[in-house]
Amino acid sequence: MGAGHGHAHGSGHAAGRAEDRGRLRLVLAITLAVLVVELVGAWVAGSLALLADAGHLATDAAAIVLALGASLVATLPGGPRSTFGYHRAEILAAQLNALVLLGVCGYLAYAGVARLVDPQTVRAGPMMAFAAVGLVANGVAMSILAGSTTGSLNLRGAATEVLADLVGSALVLAAGAVIWFTGFQRADPLASLFIAVLILPRSVGLLRESTSVLLEIAPAGLDLADVRRHLLEVPGVVDVHDLHAWTITSGMPSLSAHVTVTDAALDEHGVGAILDRLCHCTAEVFDVRHATFQVEPVSHREHEDLGEAH
Repeated sequence: MGAGHGHAHGSGHAAGRAEDRGRLRLVLAITLAVLVVELVGAWVAGSLALLADAGHLATDAAAIVLALGASLVATLPGGPRSTFGYHRAEILAAQLNALVLLGVCGYLAYAGVARLVDPQTVRAGPMMAFAAVGLVANGVAMSILAGSTTGSLNLRGAATEVLADLVGSALVLAAGAVIWFTGFQRADPLASLFIAVLILPRSVGLLRESTSVLLEIAPAGLDLADVRRHLLEVPGVVDVHDLHAWTITSGMPSLSAHVTVTDAALDEHGVGAILDRLCHCTAEVFDVRHATFQVEPVSHREHEDLGEAH
């Protein structure tokens, strides 16, 4: 019997996360600046849409601080009991971000309906001016986050919120234009409701993805039947069982399996050569570089079945 473990991109993953933290710091500075601008604008213009967008920015700022903290925690080395380190902190942060966004959706829906029933007078000129500042700033923040290549759910959560802010600023600007040209005051709460509608599906998607990671569901796009089929093509392999796949954190899929090999293949090639072929298969074909295999000779199969029976 033999066990093999392959992984080859830990340093690259850490470097990518460090770069992500730099992006998040820049976005946090932009978000806080726009938050102050929009709070002033909401007070000057009397706009619910600007106030709602400012409230969303406040949750974004808190979420980015949380994302930064989670990214730093994820770099801490594992201890005797935390054998995988603290990578899941990023996933927990992404899930909390999704829940906060769902709460923002609920608030916008409530406030928007209240303003539709009892519309308030909004000063369209200041409303458009402050919304334009937010639109430009959010566009810059979005471009900063879009430059990441790590695929981090944590960063994607922040990007989702900034995208919602970008669209929200555009809607506030459009609502201000409608009020300016037509005097239709309900355009302000309608913009708030549109913002809530746009945020909702992205929030649900982020919540679903982070939950899948925490429940250790196989990574999307990884067909375990296809993995088993490829492993069975390795010379000497006669069976693959106890095959499991999960995601440690974004961009770090993992896999483990028991692989039964003929005694002749073990005698001819040795456990090491067979493990190399198995790890090469999962890394090159499926891009899973964190794989653990237990290699078992055919003659041991009866012993394993007996152990499972007990």
